[in-house]
Amino acid sequence: MGSSGTTAGLTLALAALAGAALADPACDPARIDLRGDFGQAQFRVEVADDAAERAQGLMFRESMSSSAGMLFIYETPQHARFWMQNTLIPLDMIFADATGRVTHVHANAVPEDETVIDGGTGVRFVLEINGGLAERMGIAPGTELRHPGIPADQAAWPCGEAGN
Repeated sequence: MGSSGTTAGLTLALAALAGAALADPACDPARIDLRGDFGQAQFRVEVADDAAERAQGLMFRESMSSSAGMLFIYETPQHARFWMQNTLIPLDMIFADATGRVTHVHANAVPEDETVIDGGTGVRFVLEINGGLAERMGIAPGTELRHPGIPADQAAWPCGEAGN
C-alpha cells in the first residue's frame, strides 16, 4: 500500500487528466473524428499501437457496432499491408499519412481472405470500420482524421482545433 501522500498525488494527477479530457473532448483517445467534403463523423475506437495489438487487430470478432472501429498507429510512416485471415466481418480500411490525411480507402475487405491488401507507402494510421460505411459516408482520400495519437505539430486537424 502506498502512503497517503502518494495516494493524494495520484488523485491530483488523475483529476488533472480528467479535467484536460473535459476541456478538450476532441482529444479522447477512445474516439476518432473525421472531416471531409461529406461533413464530419466520429467513431469510438480501440487503439492498436504496438506490434501484438496490430497483429491481433479485429480477428475473431463476430460483429462490430456501426459507430465503432479500430485505429492502428505505427511509430513511423511505412508501407502498410493487411490481410483478413481470421477476420470474420467485412471491413473498410482507411489508410492515412503522418498528418492524419487519408491517402487510400480499401472498401469491403472480404472476411478470411488471405489476399494482401496494399495500403501504399507513407502510412502511419489505419482506421478499420465496418465494410461499406466509408462509401456510404463519403470517406475518401483527402479526408482528415483527428485523434490524440496524431502528433499535434504534424496533424492536418490537430486536437484542440474546432471542426470545419
